[in-house]
Amino acid sequence: MSQDRDPVTGLPIGRPVAITAPAPAPERIRLEGRHVTIVPLDAAHAADLAEGAVGPGREALWQYMAAGPFDDPESFQAYIAACAASADPLFYAILDAQTAKAIGHASLMRIDRANRVIEVGNILYTPALQRTPGATEAMRLLAGYVFDLGYRRYEWKCNALNAPSRRAAERLGFSYEGLFRQAVIVKGRNRDTAWFSMLDGEWPQLAQGFDRWLAPDNLEGGQSLRLGALNRATIPGTSLRRATNADESALAALQEAAYAPNRPLLGVEPVPLLTPAAEVLARYEVWLPDQDEKPAGALILDPTPDHLMIWSVSVDPAHQGSGLGNALLAAAEARARDLDLSCLRLYTGDKLVRNIDWYARRGYATERVEDLPDRRLVHMLKRLA
Repeated sequence: MSQDRDPVTGLPIGRPVAITAPAPAPERIRLEGRHVTIVPLDAAHAADLAEGAVGPGREALWQYMAAGPFDDPESFQAYIAACAASADPLFYAILDAQTAKAIGHASLMRIDRANRVIEVGNILYTPALQRTPGATEAMRLLAGYVFDLGYRRYEWKCNALNAPSRRAAERLGFSYEGLFRQAVIVKGRNRDTAWFSMLDGEWPQLAQGFDRWLAPDNLEGGQSLRLGALNRATIPGTSLRRATNADESALAALQEAAYAPNRPLLGVEPVPLLTPAAEVLARYEVWLPDQDEKPAGALILDPTPDHLMIWSVSVDPAHQGSGLGNALLAAAEARARDLDLSCLRLYTGDKLVRNIDWYARRGYATERVEDLPDRRLVHMLKRLA
């Protein structure tokens, strides 16, 4: 992407920021989920948390925390009371949605309202919360709250030796930014700190990944779609990038240019043009190949627990005949493999005979024909080896 330049010095400068006023401070609010509820941490939560966080065998929970471990409920009670009274870090309890028992805590911290930057930290997951859908949902609820408040940057930092925390950050969609060597001293020992972040422009697509993973049909099917794969910013083996809301106008123009020639053939509006670009970005994965600093095509996908739907493959007319369509279809197969899916589906208008033949030559077979009031759709399927 080309850089703005100062009109006087000619030197590159950062892009303008639309909203420069301070972000609102996070509040002691309640966030409701299907699996967990986030509420302000209270001293009364200590008894529930102590069941999974205090005593012999719980030392590993506190290995990389600034506090703990705790051998007795009394010292733990004092710790929770101090956390509950803090404004930054601002602590929240994570409650089981069914029992209302506290099974973990987390905080929003290093709250930089002026620069709209905030960090999530002090994450304590007791065994009752670890490796459950609620563990993931808690992070989705807090991230959604932060970005709804208008923060531009959401940070995750951890001890560089804390391998589970680093894996969790990447699974949740945070991007690794680097290592701060000898950053702090914790419990008398050196800590190199690994930095991760996600940005407001990335959040709509990351939220989509969270919601796909948390959907009942995914969880009840044994978590067919992996969150780490859903939140990946690239398709392995390709140069495609994940589109963001900033691509809305470019995507709309591309789709119009690519599909407008089908109007006279179909006699109706092509299906991909029935959905505004903003809605497409909100509902689907959109992958873009850039050429000359703008999208040359678009691959729009809809992952489900048992197949990958190719919602749209479009190529700018200026790049048609270059092999880009083949590359996008191959990228769809690579994305399916990355998601551990072996079945791809797509549909096209029955009057688009050349399209049907093109897909058939690439291994797609007609599965069924759907009659709609204004058109007929040919549904096609391909199974990967």
